[in-house]
Amino acid sequence: MWAAWLPAPAAAQNRPGASITQMRLEQADDGVYLGAAVQFELPSLVEEVLDKGIAIYFVAEAEVYQERWYWADRKVGQVARHMRLAYQPLTRRWRLNVSPVPITGAAGLGISLNQNFDTLADALDAIKRVGRMRLGDVNEIGDDPLHQVTFRFRLDTSQLPRPFQIGVVGQADWNISAERTARLALEKQR
Repeated sequence: MWAAWLPAPAAAQNRPGASITQMRLEQADDGVYLGAAVQFELPSLVEEVLDKGIAIYFVAEAEVYQERWYWADRKVGQVARHMRLAYQPLTRRWRLNVSPVPITGAAGLGISLNQNFDTLADALDAIKRVGRMRLGDVNEIGDDPLHQVTFRFRLDTSQLPRPFQIGVVGQADWNISAERTARLALEKQR
């Protein structure tokens, strides 16, 4: 496997609360993968909500485009990863559910990867390292030397309980999001 890390420039497209520090495009035998690192601090208000046993949701999305000189760029691959973080008061552990589809109710938890952590910091570290998001097959993506990739990361407040959705409107503490578009090199496996 090959990987090229691209450090984030100072002028990256960031919103307050988060930044994308690294992006990596990788080719394996079974497809093209994107890895990224996100940096953010969880506001104390969000930590208080977590401590009360209310889950919060993060979404990481990526798209890869084929550049065309004669028309608009064509989207050749996309992927999304949904993450649910919740505190389990009985076990005093943090549970992270990761799924390719939105995690809604008990039905969404059936197709997710579940991990438990002893501390909130450990759970957040796992969320901040977004690895191996499969964008598609190599023949779908193409063999261009550079690929335009857009990566988005955000705290999804639309999945919070209704009273919290109403309360978070206009509060900067709940605005954890970042977006970055970059041309990344994809080197073939040797």
